Amino acid sequence: MARGGANGGNGRNGRDGRGERASARREREREIVEATRRLFDERGVQDAPMEDIARAVGINKALIYRHFASQEELFVLTVADYLDELDERFRQVDESLEPLEQLREVSRRYVLFCLEYPAFPACALSLMRRPYAELMEGVSQGVLFRLGQAMSACISRLSRVLATGAEDGVFAVEDPGFVANLLYAQGLGAMHLARVGAGVRELAPGVPQMFPVDPEEVASRAVDTALAYVLASDAAAAGAA
Repeated sequence: MARGGANGGNGRNGRDGRGERASARREREREIVEATRRLFDERGVQDAPMEDIARAVGINKALIYRHFASQEELFVLTVADYLDELDERFRQVDESLEPLEQLREVSRRYVLFCLEYPAFPACALSLMRRPYAELMEGVSQGVLFRLGQAMSACISRLSRVLATGAEDGVFAVEDPGFVANLLYAQGLGAMHLARVGAGVRELAPGVPQMFPVDPEEVASRAVDTALAYVLASDAAAAGAA
């Protein structure tokens, strides 16, 4: 009996030890992703080398590759982390509001998130430019699935608001899923303009001119554009009145 008890204790200790190591690994991965986000927002996506990320966490660069198979994998999980936080903000929207007010609030939280974390639009757009087959070469299926979960969580919330509004006759939307993806992508483009802070126009034939762009105005217009795109004509007329 004593021997059996000792073995049982060793088994429990072994399980406890594995659990602690797994917990420590997850915590280190979280620290690396958080450091990557900070550097992205401070410097931009292109100016956050692995050496600086490792230095921010206080580890050797080689240790990062014990947690992430490639720099691209870390990049993808960082985007997923942004999306997780965005989804948290979407979840705070009162679902008892009318669909139009829900969409306004979701859109407002979206653009404010992009203003607060200026690297997010750049990161998300960078991923969208990559063919899926190309992404698979440097990123595992598990990490791509994790990204898909984070994206679908955000977009599905928007899609449900659009579907409810369409059922109520407020939104002229035939395919809420498609329109939700469209608004998500359009918002990224608009908020990337806000991050750049400058536009270009033709001063004279063949003569370009740069002009300043107010990020707050871009954010406000992006919300207005989203609402105008989905509103049914009757609702739009009522809103204008």
